[in-house]
Amino acid sequence: MTSISIIIPAKNEAASLVSLLPALKLHAGFAEVIIVDDGSSDNTVQICKEHGVRAISHPYSKGNGAAIKTGARAATGDVLVFMDADGQHKPEDIPRLLAKLAEGFDMVVGARTRKSQAGVHRAAANGFYNRLASWMVDQKVSDLTSGFRAVKAVKFKQFLYLLPNGFSYPTTITMSFFRAGYGVTYIEIEAPKRIGKSHISPMKDGFRFLLIIFKIGTLYSPLKLFLPISLSFFMTGVGYYLYTFLSFHRFTNMSALMFLSAIFVFLIGLVSEQITALNYKDSND
Repeated sequence: MTSISIIIPAKNEAASLVSLLPALKLHAGFAEVIIVDDGSSDNTVQICKEHGVRAISHPYSKGNGAAIKTGARAATGDVLVFMDADGQHKPEDIPRLLAKLAEGFDMVVGARTRKSQAGVHRAAANGFYNRLASWMVDQKVSDLTSGFRAVKAVKFKQFLYLLPNGFSYPTTITMSFFRAGYGVTYIEIEAPKRIGKSHISPMKDGFRFLLIIFKIGTLYSPLKLFLPISLSFFMTGVGYYLYTFLSFHRFTNMSALMFLSAIFVFLIGLVSEQITALNYKDSND
């Protein structure tokens, strides 16, 4: 029989855990539940004790991704279910994730509907990430950043070393599974409004999300990102050369710079492609 471990990172989420933990017992009482307390200053650990749930505490806040890794290392289940502690993920959806996983997939992700997104700006950003990821993997990615997912433990743990300590772990693990050729699918979920205050800063995390875009490309298929950039430099160089040749009958330093930039960017992409292949060599065996 397949064993299940539910891993929930929590930082000052005692208010939502009061209602979440009883709901987990009701809808997923068969599973091992691990709360990873990421340096909380409230009574998160006490709430866990009152409900007989295992809590692992970080001595200070290390980040959402770090809490995920701590929970994954401690879990004993054959299948890992990850969800947020803020009330946005419904315990009653866990059996749906597991049922889909049993169909033969390696990871099933709960994809939030448009009305479940926290604000228009967040929905627009997530839509952009989804389209970018879909282009990179040539598969439809319904929700790249969702933290609600069920995954086979042995395959998830292959990529622990790649996961960042911050909030972008869902992006990294999703792209890693696609890159390794594992089966990934999505089911639609309704995400209620979170309980308490969000830990995401629009200014700070907005810049971090821009970095995620480049990370997606370099993590999955670097040449698919670098080749268009290289071609843009090359075509700009050709265009400028034609202009200067027809106007002044000479080859300028700017044209040379564009051509050299095109070559360097292409070579960087080529080397990155080889490094990426080495990162995934164990998962492809």
